[in-house]
Amino acid sequence: MFDTVLIANRGEVALRVQRACRTLGLRTVAVHSAADRDAPHVRHADIALWIGPAAARRSYLDQAAILFAAEVSGAGAIHPGYGFLSENADFAERVEAAGRVFIGPSPESIRTLGNKIAARRAMRDAGVPCVPGSDAALPDDADLLGELADRIGYPVILKAAGGGGGRGMRVVRDGSGLADALALTREEARQAFCNADVYLEKFLLHPRHVEIQVLADQHGQVVWLGSRDCSLQRRHQKVLEEAPAPGIAAETIQAIGTRCVAACRRIGYRGVGTFEFLVEDGAFCFIEMNTRLQVEHCVTEMTTGIDLVQQQIRVARGERLALAQDAIRQRGHAFECRINAEDPETFAPAPGRITGWELPGGPGVRVDSHAGAGTVVSPYYDSLIAKLVVHGDTRAEALARLRVALDEMRVGGIETNLDLHRRIVRDPDFEAGGVDIHHLEHRLAQERGA
Repeated sequence: MFDTVLIANRGEVALRVQRACRTLGLRTVAVHSAADRDAPHVRHADIALWIGPAAARRSYLDQAAILFAAEVSGAGAIHPGYGFLSENADFAERVEAAGRVFIGPSPESIRTLGNKIAARRAMRDAGVPCVPGSDAALPDDADLLGELADRIGYPVILKAAGGGGGRGMRVVRDGSGLADALALTREEARQAFCNADVYLEKFLLHPRHVEIQVLADQHGQVVWLGSRDCSLQRRHQKVLEEAPAPGIAAETIQAIGTRCVAACRRIGYRGVGTFEFLVEDGAFCFIEMNTRLQVEHCVTEMTTGIDLVQQQIRVARGERLALAQDAIRQRGHAFECRINAEDPETFAPAPGRITGWELPGGPGVRVDSHAGAGTVVSPYYDSLIAKLVVHGDTRAEALARLRVALDEMRVGGIETNLDLHRRIVRDPDFEAGGVDIHHLEHRLAQERGA
């Protein structure tokens, strides 16, 4: 048990975690860089500690500084949020070695599932279907590499074993470019993830990206909490998510959810987690598991009525889940738009000071944000400034609410992707539901006349 939680993150997720802690009667410690000294979660914390300059590697990624802050503040647990150190097994191990609770999976689970090759093997062993591909790091031998790609069938995609965030991936259309693409991907992987291992998967032409949310306690109880569709992507980065995934039979989702639960039990998983699948022609193929809270967890909360962050903290305190699988239902429909400070043409980050801030309201509307008029969007961190989430009894009602909410929302002083979202929600194909992961980029190319 612990009564004080250090939040090793910033922005809207730090505020989200802080609210969950406060509703559970827990004290919070905010660690912050020089750029975030006036952030809302810093002002509302019971204890606020400066841990370094604005650059993330010297503050939010400085493990020693965070562990020292936990020691001097008396925090019994550390919540990593998402991003930064949230899926760093070495950090989780150091937290536990210091006698504190890491609010997340065990270091062993993070290490296994954070390596995409090991995760594929674990899922295959647990009976979870995977995208056709290699279950080991790719060989240097060009002939063996070519034979493997030929067996899988072109096009193929090279992926970094330690990758994430849309980096460390490269599509290869035929054998002529395979060796060069592997060399480039290995070097990118080595520099970005300190792990040069690369594996190969079949590149699906028209897949959807569908997720299954799971929650597991330390006593062997595991539940799955419905599906999400995250197919609206640009450069492998999610732009808009919804729950449940439209157009997929409930019995199909249930069968996959049941397999995900079995996989969690097999590997001794604890906490929240997300199984990510590519779905093509009705077939689910596992691609990876995220061992942390997801940015898009809000749509699951809106449709199930379950506070995932609270549950995450309760599980970390050793409590048994008070949720029965047969009582969990996804009610209605929810969407989440990621509102980013970015150039509307190039999508490059657009930092600066927000001078105007008007938020939408009404039934079923939620905005998770740390920003407001006067907030300075820093160039040092992710460009996400808000998550606009809406819920309705049906997908059509939720979509109508989302259109109104987007029209009401105003952000002045900086560039944002609000106009992109306004176009997306009026796209007839998106309105029909079930677009694939390439849809948004194809639509953007059409708009540019490419």
